[in-house]
Amino acid sequence: MSEFSLIYQHFQHCTRKNPLTQVGIGDDCAISSMPSDCELVSCIDTLVAGRHFPLSTSAYAIGYKSVAVNLSDLAAMGATPYAILLGISLPAKLVQDDWLKPFTQGIADICNRFDVELIGGDTTQSNTLTISVTALGFVPTGQAITRGGAKVGDIICVSGEIGSASFALQQILNAEKSEQHNIALQSIALQPALDLPVPQVELGQKLRGFAHSMIDISDGLGQDLGHILTASQVGAVVDLADIPMHPRLQALPNADKWQHQLNGGDDYQLCFTMSEQNFVKFNQQFSDKIFAIGKIVTENGLRLTYNNQPIEFSITGYQHF
Repeated sequence: MSEFSLIYQHFQHCTRKNPLTQVGIGDDCAISSMPSDCELVSCIDTLVAGRHFPLSTSAYAIGYKSVAVNLSDLAAMGATPYAILLGISLPAKLVQDDWLKPFTQGIADICNRFDVELIGGDTTQSNTLTISVTALGFVPTGQAITRGGAKVGDIICVSGEIGSASFALQQILNAEKSEQHNIALQSIALQPALDLPVPQVELGQKLRGFAHSMIDISDGLGQDLGHILTASQVGAVVDLADIPMHPRLQALPNADKWQHQLNGGDDYQLCFTMSEQNFVKFNQQFSDKIFAIGKIVTENGLRLTYNNQPIEFSITGYQHF
């Protein structure tokens, strides 16, 4: 199959007719119009098989997640997603319909869900499956939410359960080592949290004007909250008893569930800070459930408590190198 046949047969259904797109797939470059009174927000994530997802991951989940992680970055800025560019390096054995069809369907499904258009990209052959997605979005001028705006006294919040994806990944890795790994892989608890995360796009937009700082949780809550603290030059106190988790994690020893929550990653929930006044106003205006887990303080660093009692726990997070 030639490169152009591959694109025509498998990626055309990922395109949409967005009025901002003047030229899309099929030319040297895409051409887009900018909405008035908006700023362009862009991000890129690269996923490598065996490094960022288990080799047993389905083609559908790989396609879906490669887009989802980028939309999560846009959500963390309060942006509205618009389009993606896709670069994919494929082993020869995957250049076939039974892999490409579910892969591109995963891309199409999440793009359709969030009104995102595939406007261009590149394909090539390689020994390792590698996917790189660039996402573009827009935010009203001056309203983007960055990591650097946290203020002393802010409440630290998260948008949902933390640690589920890490818990699922641990089960998958254990199952792959099992002699009956095919049977074990069919009974992984919380696997959708790992394979099919839902980027918090709508919530990110609602938080414009309420949140002072925000980040998406991709490398572990401890490490990602640390990025906010560093950028804002503040500290934090977080009570681990207040971090929401799935009931399957509740049954684990404290050290295990804290490891999943603080260091596991792949949650793609939002972590953000806002004043107590804005916290009350947000809950009055919107029905979205947000969870207060701590406060921003003057003293630098992250301090942890459990039911208001100080504890020590090592923060490592996901390490890319």
